[in-house]
Amino acid sequence: MTTSDLLEDTYVAALQHDLVDISPEATLVGVVRRPTGWFRTTIDENYPTLGPPPELLDEFKQHHEDFKMQGMCDEGAHNAAWDEVGFEDRYRTHLTEATDAQEAVAELTNRLRDGEHLVFVCFENTDQKRCHRTLLKEHITEQL
Repeated sequence: MTTSDLLEDTYVAALQHDLVDISPEATLVGVVRRPTGWFRTTIDENYPTLGPPPELLDEFKQHHEDFKMQGMCDEGAHNAAWDEVGFEDRYRTHLTEATDAQEAVAELTNRLRDGEHLVFVCFENTDQKRCHRTLLKEHITEQL
């Protein structure tokens, strides 16, 4: 198994409803800025600094609500808000410029190099919605 094979991602509802096959040896790593209690009970640990920065999250959520009020479905509003706020570029900038995010990325990268199997977890089902978790996984895979 290569180092990049040790890194997976999924969403919390998939874990709660047994929709994914995750190795029992894997560490479930939340990457959520504002985890709920039920989220915390599903994962092993959480790195809030790897969630989207609060200002990006708030701006995104506001646009998401605005698009839904205009009649868009949830997934359409989500993806339109993602584009509207420049989410991908801003999140990637957060990963490369925020000291706490850089430290968390370095720590997780080292854990993968040491052979630990990690699964990033957040709220979004990426079958329909774009998600920071997939950007984070790409970013860390590039570090490896």
